[in-house]
Amino acid sequence: MTEPNISGQDQAILELLENDARLNAQDLADILNEDAKDVAHAVRRMEDQKIICGYHTVINYNKVLRDERIMAFIEVDVSPMKDQGYDHTAALLAKYPEIDSLYLITGDNDFICLVQGRTMFEVCQFVADRIAVMEHVQSTKTLFVLKQYKQSGVLTGAARTANSEGRLVVSY
Repeated sequence: MTEPNISGQDQAILELLENDARLNAQDLADILNEDAKDVAHAVRRMEDQKIICGYHTVINYNKVLRDERIMAFIEVDVSPMKDQGYDHTAALLAKYPEIDSLYLITGDNDFICLVQGRTMFEVCQFVADRIAVMEHVQSTKTLFVLKQYKQSGVLTGAARTANSEGRLVVSY
């Protein structure tokens, strides 16, 4: 499979959409000084090629009641399968809707999963009943998110107001 060809215009569109997914083709065209039809075609092409995989909103859940949302990172250690490596286990894990994000990582464990549920108990049950019992899974470790400070490059918590000048604090 060949890699999709990314032009300078495509890269500029991707950077703009990454910072503000609400921009429409006309907005993008105005910013880039391009034709709106050409920009719309480029966006559609990148969606078809799965370069653009979705559009998301960053929500500051510190300001919203979180009774119905618990996040946890699950570290998963597995035995890679012969001739398939980690891909087979990753494909099985990715099928669970509870798993929001899944990464193969370096370090003491092989995968890290971002899991969401309504309660801590629900997340624990999911790990115990679904992940820990999977073939080739050797161990799991659950890390619950207590408070979020930054998501997708956007400050969401106390870190946002700690320094109103937007500069990092330096101390000796």
